[in-house]
Amino acid sequence: MKKILFMVSSMNIGGVEKSLLSLLSVIPKERYDITLLLLEKKGDFLDYVPEWVNVEEATWFNKIKPIIIQPPQQTINAYFQNKEYTKIPSFIYSNLLSKKLDDRYFFYKQVFKGVPVKIDVYDVAIAYQGPTDVIDYYIANKVNSKKKISWVHFDVSKHQVNKKLYEKLYEKFEKVFVVSNEAKKQLLKKIPAVERKAEVFLNIVSNKLINEMSKKFIGFNEKFKGLKIVTVGRLSKEKGQDLAIKALSMLRKEGYDVRWYCVGDGFDRKEYEKLIEHYNLSNDFILLGSSPNPYPFIVKADIYVQTSRHEGYCLTLAEAKCLQKPIVTTNFIGAYEQLKNGHNGLIVNCNVDDIYQKVKYLIDNPEQRNKLIENLSRTNLDTTNEVFKLFNFVD
Repeated sequence: MKKILFMVSSMNIGGVEKSLLSLLSVIPKERYDITLLLLEKKGDFLDYVPEWVNVEEATWFNKIKPIIIQPPQQTINAYFQNKEYTKIPSFIYSNLLSKKLDDRYFFYKQVFKGVPVKIDVYDVAIAYQGPTDVIDYYIANKVNSKKKISWVHFDVSKHQVNKKLYEKLYEKFEKVFVVSNEAKKQLLKKIPAVERKAEVFLNIVSNKLINEMSKKFIGFNEKFKGLKIVTVGRLSKEKGQDLAIKALSMLRKEGYDVRWYCVGDGFDRKEYEKLIEHYNLSNDFILLGSSPNPYPFIVKADIYVQTSRHEGYCLTLAEAKCLQKPIVTTNFIGAYEQLKNGHNGLIVNCNVDDIYQKVKYLIDNPEQRNKLIENLSRTNLDTTNEVFKLFNFVD
């Protein structure tokens, strides 16, 4: 039985975590011994990890977390207060050297100096939440395995990725899986040396499972007779719900009887609540909070809208396709891989006016909504066969 280690930060509700659960659901437990290592053992998706998966927590992370997230001066002050004077010169040196050379590898080498090597030996170790510096560095340098994979879920052109750090890290990985063709192109622009290792691995989407889960009953404003728009995603500027709020304000000013529902939570919730209040949309733009199963909300939508400023591969977009919803999405990388503009969805520029115009167009033209639904019904959306790329690499 092959031993595989997956590593992510936590099991909070999010696209990366959901994609991991989908991947685990198609891995045969009789063939593979799976360990899931979390930086922090928390998150609503923990309950959905299969019972046969061994879940561990990186107990060392609490010690280095402050060093990574706080300003260097605070770390130095903490060393003074704890009388750890000998750590100060090497910390200052590594921090200055990293900045001077624009190479974070020196910084992380110093930070990880006291982190023990993992005792267990694996056939494959996977930094699943890439590019995430701490996870990729740990898998690359502190885990014993015959093979190593870094999994890229994000558009690296939109994230702060230290080129020299990842050039060094990727030397220690045999494979780099990327979740879309466009995300792969951006990765190769940033780090050309990884070309021979990089391969597209689409997120696992099970049409059958999504449709089964969508049948769960929810109370969803059944008395409201207007059109329902749904967006799913973490409440953050990256996901662009501020654009949705402003677009709805324009629709309501024109008298459209429509409500917009957001499934998800995040650090920007309070800011969005203020924005909703500013536009007097408290009864019309509804923040539903996070849900491990957003599909019953999506299936009740008249229109699904994705307002993301950037994505690697948008899993919620794929799920809305499975549920055959008329879709309006912004033009992040990967959108054109998932949709044919005008055929099974509408792709717009990432601004308020374009979102407003296309949503308005679909409201005014129900025959166009039906056309998109009909074309989606003819599309095969199941990507479960992607898992064989992992099996072939492991075996």
